[in-house]
Amino acid sequence: MKEDFFKYQTQTTPHPLAVEISHAEGSYIFDNDGNKHLDFIAGVSACSLGHRHPRIIKAIKHQLDKYLHVMVYGEYIQQPAVKLTKLLANLLPVPLETTYLVNSGAEAIDASLKLARRVTGRSEILYAHNAYHGNTFGALSVMGYEDRKTPFAPLVPDCLPIRFNNIDDLDKITQKTAAVILETIQGGAGFIFPENGYLQEVRERCNETGTLLILDEVQPGFGRTGKLFGFQYFNIVPDILVMGKGMGGGLPIGAFTASQKHMALLKDNPKLGHITTFGGNPVIASAALATLLEITETDLIPKTLRKEQLFRKYLTHSSIKEIRGKGLMLSLIMDSAEIASEVILRCKDNNLILFWLLFEPRAVRITPPLTISEEEIKQGCDIITGILNEISKQQIKLK
Repeated sequence: MKEDFFKYQTQTTPHPLAVEISHAEGSYIFDNDGNKHLDFIAGVSACSLGHRHPRIIKAIKHQLDKYLHVMVYGEYIQQPAVKLTKLLANLLPVPLETTYLVNSGAEAIDASLKLARRVTGRSEILYAHNAYHGNTFGALSVMGYEDRKTPFAPLVPDCLPIRFNNIDDLDKITQKTAAVILETIQGGAGFIFPENGYLQEVRERCNETGTLLILDEVQPGFGRTGKLFGFQYFNIVPDILVMGKGMGGGLPIGAFTASQKHMALLKDNPKLGHITTFGGNPVIASAALATLLEITETDLIPKTLRKEQLFRKYLTHSSIKEIRGKGLMLSLIMDSAEIASEVILRCKDNNLILFWLLFEPRAVRITPPLTISEEEIKQGCDIITGILNEISKQQIKLK
């Protein structure tokens, strides 16, 4: 199987982890060698309720017995999609009332950029330095990391960078700007939180200039930060909210939500302003609905903040310079990139799954399922601190 993996399936890095998966359950992934891996990553924030959560599996099986794909998005009335979008509208503040379901967070980003240009009649899009919004052409055009963009240039024109958390750059938002797109919490940059009223200042400047504010909640959304969406910490409401990852409980989905007035512009002049074949797929929408109900009908969201404190309590070591993030969206900032990679790889050998961040080489990602137990948190943290102690002893010997 491993030989076929390298021969027939395109890889995205020179050295993939190449763990051969047997099955997964709860907070654990099992490989074909019989090893049980504690999962501190949750499919890179995608498996909000862990692996094969009973409520999600039940919803999927129920829908499988009815129908699968029947028609392209937006033509037939399909109960799972209608229930999901209605529930989102009930949970979100005005004017976030109408949701378009798509296949991924990146597609939702592309569609939100199209919508902003359609609403405003303007072309300029501002994005943040070190931003990551996905890898489709639109999302890549608002990525704040030139080394990753340059090989694919030219990209979508009129996309310009500003500095995250920098109030001085807000003067760049003008009557020419269609939208400012920001991650509520910068992910690839190292889980950077907005500071000193930054998002409120962005919101105010957008209001002054008639610019739409797009907030990317693909990673922070669906309870991961201790609120349903990260923007709820900052007393603002975006014009367009983008979702993905943890929304589907492990199945591929994305979405963007805006006012009914704005969303109506995608259905006429021209018709099919955005169209997708499999967006709103009934099986995936059923899984997403079950995920959202479980997150909002239980105490998982407030527990997320308590679990954050456990990570901060157990992960104390001189090699950890900082723990960034909120809730169960955390990153350990190590002394160096070398130590970060060594921790991740040694933890893999000790049956604990950690991962890197895109643009911050010193970071170790920790984004476990929201359902992770306190015992599992302690178990994983003990593995991390044990490995850090080993690394420290080796460094002392080398000196």
